[in-house]
Amino acid sequence: MLKTTVCGTDMHILQDHVPSFTEGRILGHEGVGVVESVGSSVTAFVPGDVVVIACITSCGTCSFCRRGILSHCSSGGWLLGHTDDGTQAEYVRVQQANTSLHHAPQGVDLDVLVLSSDILVTGLECGAMDGRVHPGASVAVVGAGPVGLSALMASQLFSPSVVISIARNENRLAAARAFGATHTVRSGPDTVKQVMEITNGLGVDTVIEAAGSSVTFELCQQLVAVGGTIANVGVHGAKADLHLENLWNRNI
Repeated sequence: MLKTTVCGTDMHILQDHVPSFTEGRILGHEGVGVVESVGSSVTAFVPGDVVVIACITSCGTCSFCRRGILSHCSSGGWLLGHTDDGTQAEYVRVQQANTSLHHAPQGVDLDVLVLSSDILVTGLECGAMDGRVHPGASVAVVGAGPVGLSALMASQLFSPSVVISIARNENRLAAARAFGATHTVRSGPDTVKQVMEITNGLGVDTVIEAAGSSVTFELCQQLVAVGGTIANVGVHGAKADLHLENLWNRNI
């Protein structure tokens, strides 16, 4: 291993928010490393290759992989640092290596490249893409931690007109502005009112939940516009309510 990280999900594991975690496993599911040895079925990589380790192990051929739901791969999924030993170590074994490793491009700073192992991809896929961000749309990201900022940056790839960052910490809101937020709102009693003022009373087309709290999930439901989308990125370790009594006739 050359580079690894401590992900927010690792913290959730330590807080017993992930009951499927196999006790005693080494944590970590992000990393950049050098291939030391390969199994007989590995054809895409050789010892000495510098690689990015995908946080999700995938075979590329099962029904879930063919549908693009790699996290539910029949022989993979979220293994590293979850049900198999992870990347916070000197060495790690990566299953399904042909489709779970990626050649590192030359000349890229490894401190930056390691972010493509999970957090930036999570912000892109689970946040912006699942949230159906599109040109001219309005977006609110609830939570301005690392994954929230990743979702905020990824959303801008789809040319929304408004990108709102919502958080309690002013330092994180300052970071959100530096990363391209058009508006920032400090969480409080007037959060919904402020967002409605920004969106002329319509709410936002895409709300990305990036805090993993029942309180913030309920806030997302209050902010989403008619016909909008709520994309959940946060890890929830406790029950969160979905208020269908308020959403059923709003085409959410």
